[in-house]
Parts: sequence; C-alpha cells; structure tokens
Amino acid sequence: MEFSIKSGSPEKQRTGCVVVGVFEGRKLTASAQGIDRAAKGFITDVLSRGDLEGKAGTTLLLQSVAGVPSDRVLLVGLGKDREMGESAYRKAIDTAVKALRATGATDAAFFLTDITLRKRDTAFKVEQAVLGIMEGMYRFDRMKSKPEENKPEENKRALGKVVLHLARRSDVAAGEAAAHRAYAIAGGVCLARDLGNLPANVCTPAYLATEAQALAKLHGLNCEVLGEKELEKLGMGAFLAVARGSRQPPKLIVLEHRGAKKKGQPPVVLVGKGVTFDTGGISLKPAPEMDEMKFDMCGAASVLGTMKAVALMKLPMNVVGIVPATENMPGGNAIKPGDIVTTMSGKTVEILNTDAEGRLILCDALTYAERYKPAAVVDIATLTGAMVIALGNIATGLFANTDSLARELIQAGDASWDRAWHLPLWDDYQEGLKSNFADIPNIASRAGGAITAACFLERFAKAYPWAHLDVAGTAWKSGAEKGATGRPVALLANFLTRRSA
Repeated sequence: MEFSIKSGSPEKQRTGCVVVGVFEGRKLTASAQGIDRAAKGFITDVLSRGDLEGKAGTTLLLQSVAGVPSDRVLLVGLGKDREMGESAYRKAIDTAVKALRATGATDAAFFLTDITLRKRDTAFKVEQAVLGIMEGMYRFDRMKSKPEENKPEENKRALGKVVLHLARRSDVAAGEAAAHRAYAIAGGVCLARDLGNLPANVCTPAYLATEAQALAKLHGLNCEVLGEKELEKLGMGAFLAVARGSRQPPKLIVLEHRGAKKKGQPPVVLVGKGVTFDTGGISLKPAPEMDEMKFDMCGAASVLGTMKAVALMKLPMNVVGIVPATENMPGGNAIKPGDIVTTMSGKTVEILNTDAEGRLILCDALTYAERYKPAAVVDIATLTGAMVIALGNIATGLFANTDSLARELIQAGDASWDRAWHLPLWDDYQEGLKSNFADIPNIASRAGGAITAACFLERFAKAYPWAHLDVAGTAWKSGAEKGATGRPVALLANFLTRRSA
C-alpha cells in the first residue's frame, strides 16, 4: 500500500475514487460541497431522493459523475455533526475501506482527513486514517488452498495507492511525518496479527524464534534465542515448569534495537507472553472456544510487531524485546496443582492452578530483564479472563508500580486511540497471595483476579519502573470477525516514540 499527503480540490482529482463525507440530515462536508458545485448540484439532487441520509456506517457509490474527473465518488455517512469524535472518525474510515474493497478502484483520494475533530490535530487524523485503511485491507488467508475463492465479491483489483488530502497546504509536512510513522506502526500491527492468526501447529515456540531471527536480519536488530539448557543454567524454574508438559521445546527470545546516540543509555524493555497454545495444562480448560487459545501468544506477537515498528521508524533509543515462548499442555511430565517450583529470582511458587501459567513464564522473564538495568519495563500478556469481564474488548487493563509510567502509557494509548485503563495495585490486594508451603501461590481468590495476577508479577519487578498490560480482552476478536487485532502495538509504538523525543 502506498500513501501520500496532498492539499487539493476534490472536484479536480483524477483517481479511481474520491471519498467525501456527508453528515446526518444530508449535510455535505466542505469537500463534498466542492464536488456538488462541480457537478452542478448533482450530489444534492441524489441525496434529496433519500438514497443517503448521512447516518454513520452507510455509503453511496456514484459512477462517472459529470464535471468530476474521478471514475467514482464515494459518499460516506458520518453521523451527527456535533457527535463527530475519534470513534466516529475511525468508523467512517472503516466504512469507506469496506466499500472501496467492493469496487475495482486501484487508487483513491480520501477527503475524510480534512474533517474537523475537536482537540485532535492533523497528525492524529492522518495516523488514524493510515492505520484504519491498512486494517481494513488486511486479510489472513495464507492457510487456505485457494484464497481468491474465499470472497468472490471482493475479487477485484486491489487498492494499492491512497492520497490523503488536507484542508491546508501548511499541514502537509506534519501529515507526511504522521503518515510515515503510521505506516511503520501498521507494519508492526500486521506482523502481530499474522503471528496471532497462525495455528498453533505452525506457530510454535521454535517458529516464533525463527521469525524473530528473520526480523532481526531484515531490520538490523540483534537477536539471541536461549534453549532449554540455557534456561536451566539461568534457573528459570517457573518458565521450565510450564513447558514440561509439551513436546515443543521452550525458547527465550531476545531482540535488541540499539538506536541511542548516547553510549550506555538504559533501554526500555518489552516482555511479551508467548504461550503458543494454552490448554490450561492439568487444570484443563473447557472445550468450547479452546481453539482461540492459539491467541495466547498475542503479547509476544505485539512485542515482535513493536520491535519491527521501532526499527522502521529508526527510533533514537535502545529497546529490548523479551519473549518467553512455550506451550501449556497436559501430559505425564506436566506440572500438577500443588507442585512447588523455584523461580529465577529464588522465590518459590506453589502451583494451585496450572491454567495460571502466563505469570509463571513472565516472572522469570521479568527477572531476566534486570540485567539490562532498564529505564522501564512493560510486559504485555493475555493474562486473565477477569480482565475481559472488567473492561470488555474496548480498553486494555494497565497496572504499574510507578504512576509516572502509567500516565505515559495512558497518554500514549489516548494519542494512538489504542486505549488503556489504569487499575489499582494497592497493597491490600497482596493479602490474597499467601501460601502455607511456598513463598507465594500462583493464584489468589477469583475476586479481583486481574489485579491479584498483576500483584504476583509486581513481586518480580521491584528493580525498575514497571507496567503490566493485560490484553486478554483486546488482543483478538471472536465471532464472525475472529482474529488477532494487533493491539497494543500502536500504544507501545506511540509510547516509545514519545520517549525517544
């Protein structure tokens, strides 16, 4: 996909399709008015017949409009003018892309980017447009024998070039910078989605390691992959305990982006949960929807995706990505409820539920991160079902041992519209993590389960500013649109971009 930024008149565009907006009540945006004037009131005429009222999520495609050189004009319903905000804007972009996919247009001129959004600048609108268009064009069909037969209605020439138009010529430079940044982020999002969508018989811990090595070679990163023997030497007893039930050997993947100009600058470390399939182990999950447990490595996928975005943006900072990758399987050698394991930190953990495995692999990875003397550590994990109950699939759960780091991430989420919500990590919640036989159990009671899971991780993150992103509700979708979302790559990339500046 090729993007460019321009400032021009919609009625003068020679393109496959020009995209303009219409508010409820058949109120034309400034760009739509320009086309209407060139077409001598044709747009107003068509709307007066009731073909489009301007409701959000609706479109009307017009062919060969007289006085307009574009092959097509796509009118996109924007909803009520006074309610035009970030979500409505993204919905308009998504609606336009879906309509464009059903046409034969190979290029398009978007005039939705010149809509006014309160408290949002040009960069935000351009970035969201690029991310929305890339998201709308994304398809995962590499595992199908004949992908072209999946959706006959979309067997058109693919949209390959998009021009995003801005109202003021003075905004073009800012728009170009935003488009470049967004394209890099979109590349990371697509990688994260691809990895998440792969089946677990393909995307094994070894496959993730191979993908990380290929990413490093392509983008000039450093990559190290530790196997079972190295993990044993490090004393990663919790990580290895989870891996015991699987025939797939565990891997600790470490990627490094060394972009800092100042020697010895402490890195930001990202730690991603990489359970490539989670049966629950001996504490076996119920059968319905267990196929979705291939998405339990979406934290790892988001780390690899973010590292790709960081490399593409050439951020002038040091960033380290750490991925503990394993399966969680039942078997004769699998850990059992009641077992006690020793972590890399030396703390012992009583396993009360083998389906609370993510925190076990993460705690050793968090201890491993200490060697980098990091400026900050952020872990990303599809950790708890309780998080889905609390926040649904809209916001990512955020916990932190440092309020300033939490604020950074909240602001980055808002700026990228990949939002997170800060939840408490008060000492009162630590009371649930008591064991008669070990230093700590791997679960507390069901009440506040997402919080006590974060409390568990916090005990292994005392050496640095740390935050935990629970993406159990946001990393993938179920139902008709089942698939990985690539979140929170946009949040993380924005967070790192702001830090590097």
